[in-house]
Amino acid sequence: MKTIGLLGGMSWESTVIYYKYLNRMVRERLGGLHSAKCLLWSFDFAEIEAAQASGEWGKAAELMVAAAKNLERGGADCLVICTNTMHKVADDVGAEIGIPLLHIADATAPAIQEAGCQEPLLLATAYTMQQDFYKGHLHENHGVTVRVPPSDAREEIHRIIYEELCKGEIWADSKQTFLEVVEQELQAGADGVIFGCTEIGLLVSQQDFSIPAFDTTALHAKAALDFALDG
Repeated sequence: MKTIGLLGGMSWESTVIYYKYLNRMVRERLGGLHSAKCLLWSFDFAEIEAAQASGEWGKAAELMVAAAKNLERGGADCLVICTNTMHKVADDVGAEIGIPLLHIADATAPAIQEAGCQEPLLLATAYTMQQDFYKGHLHENHGVTVRVPPSDAREEIHRIIYEELCKGEIWADSKQTFLEVVEQELQAGADGVIFGCTEIGLLVSQQDFSIPAFDTTALHAKAALDFALDG
């Protein structure tokens, strides 16, 4: 089994889920007392969030690259960035390390294609929904075109993620907001929903929707484990 390097803490609420998924899937596949071999670098998310909010993506990239190099030196065989938003600097990080960086969009696209979705809805932070680093990667590398909610819905989803989910706060009215946004977009033609923030699975699940839901946290963890066990 190869060692998985995890760039986490962005937020730690979803990093915990990565750790659970990895270890549960190893146990399911190998049985007994097997668990995942992994190294975790956990950021102080306040530092990363401040760089995001101020548009200092270069500074954020420097922090990510330094941490990635530490994981590589520590013996990681691959790297997983445990957040969708920080894949904005994935190319910067990947260029500075000698181990594979497993992109979260690459882990998500096959599930979208297998489900036959033509226009899945992307729910994520405002950065991920509005900028092209994630949507563009899906389209250019996998031919997947996504739709995003209108601006007012994007703002509220972003607020819920940062002010609630990243703090471990789960509220019924916020879940209702997500359900209403998806229903509106379903009526407009969406045929799937991408949980494009690793915390969204804390609030909603496939059981809440009549269309396919793609939990990027679970899909990313599975891709990392596939690499660790099969190469």
